[in-house]
Amino acid sequence: MRYRVHFSKTEEMRYTSHLDLQRTWERTIRRAGLPLSYSQGFNPRPKINLGFALPLGITSECELLDIWLDQELADEDVAQALVDSAPPGIKVKDVSLVDLKSPKLPTLIDSACYRVTLLKETPNLGKRINELMISETLIRERRGKTYDLRPLLNRIEAMSKNQKGQGRLEMCLRSKPGETGRPDEVLLALGIDPFSTLIHRTEIILTSP
Repeated sequence: MRYRVHFSKTEEMRYTSHLDLQRTWERTIRRAGLPLSYSQGFNPRPKINLGFALPLGITSECELLDIWLDQELADEDVAQALVDSAPPGIKVKDVSLVDLKSPKLPTLIDSACYRVTLLKETPNLGKRINELMISETLIRERRGKTYDLRPLLNRIEAMSKNQKGQGRLEMCLRSKPGETGRPDEVLLALGIDPFSTLIHRTEIILTSP
């Protein structure tokens, strides 16, 4: 049986890498006593599939994980077992049964939205955003290769300040394989140091079936 887990990655796990997060989930599922399925062959691997790698230093309220179990259990029983076994930094929100024939989770992801809190005063934020959005191209470099960030930027807008008086913005970026927009690259294009911000993923948007 295949189950989809919706979970948050909170402050305690902000600097946990994607690989370490996968290992954490393996340990959590075993600790929960769930009958995790394994692949066949000489080197069996647990059948779990994280949806969309979260860059280091970013928190999230909308992460997705598919796990395969050897027997069918009630959604609420799987959810409670994971809630009871999850470490600090992982908050299980929901579990649902998924069709075994459904495509792999990463291939279903269309885009993702982020909320960015600006820890330093950022003058002319609205003007910077407008100039970014009217740009026809935004040539950036990643791993020694240039690419155009502009087609990957679906939406960006300034939000009201938080209770501390800090500026905020929201952005939605294309997130398909080979066409993934990174929030830190958008910030750099705005002239904002990503290390002077807090980035939080708020939504992962899946393609229609």
